[in-house]
Amino acid sequence: MKETTMSRKYHSPLRTSQQDIDATRRVVQTEQTLSPAYRLAFSDEDFMTSEALRGVRFQLEYLKPELMLQERGIKSTVVLFGGARIPAPNEEPKSAKTEIARKNLKKSSRYYDEARIFAQLASNKAKTFDYKEYVIVTGGGPGIMEAGNLGAQQAGAPSIAFNIVLPHEQAPNSYITPDLCFNFHYFATRKIHFLLRAKAVAIFPGGFGTLDEFFETLTLIQTGRMEAIPLLMFGKEFWQKAIDLEALAEAGTISPDDVDLITIVDSAKQGWEVIEKFYSL
Repeated sequence: MKETTMSRKYHSPLRTSQQDIDATRRVVQTEQTLSPAYRLAFSDEDFMTSEALRGVRFQLEYLKPELMLQERGIKSTVVLFGGARIPAPNEEPKSAKTEIARKNLKKSSRYYDEARIFAQLASNKAKTFDYKEYVIVTGGGPGIMEAGNLGAQQAGAPSIAFNIVLPHEQAPNSYITPDLCFNFHYFATRKIHFLLRAKAVAIFPGGFGTLDEFFETLTLIQTGRMEAIPLLMFGKEFWQKAIDLEALAEAGTISPDDVDLITIVDSAKQGWEVIEKFYSL
């Protein structure tokens, strides 16, 4: 078996936790051994999912991806956010509730290709860093997320996905590198991992989730809690209708300079050129 940072790297005379879990499964079943109290604490799902252990679960959700990304030596990422409902150019929108929505989603399908090409450009650069820098990250679902992982795969590069369990099932798309496909319960820990290594964030047309991720990133940069990085918004026509940051500046609720924290682009080539200039690549 391949040794990992989460496996034992030293000899110890002590029994492992896994050995004890296996031993409890073999023990004779009695009234005592069948009691929930007898379960080992760390293998007791009822205990581990209790309200009292929420803080522990936060820590575990942070640590698991962190240790696995460290093991791969991944130092920086390029993050793609965007709508799960945007189809590939050759597909019909499946989630449209009205004819207008269907036509608009179909029109927006060009951003699927732009996201795919953008991911290819980032992945080509990642190759020069032995895939330790500029590694593509998405939310792991369909639409723009799928396009990002597909673009990386087409460039022969690994890509990361931070999936999340939702009330409506969302399976990971098939283009994610399997051992870099993570799953989260908490949005908070997922957001930490999205931005922890980010060297750039690309925002494609999307809905509430995309807006949440955009404003989260923008707020962290605006308040100085995060270093300024290229924050790209793909689709001038879409975003000028959806968000009016100039109106906020005119109202005085943000500074005029805050508008300059984002760069609006319309193509993958334009977006990658912004990153190349920012980092002198």
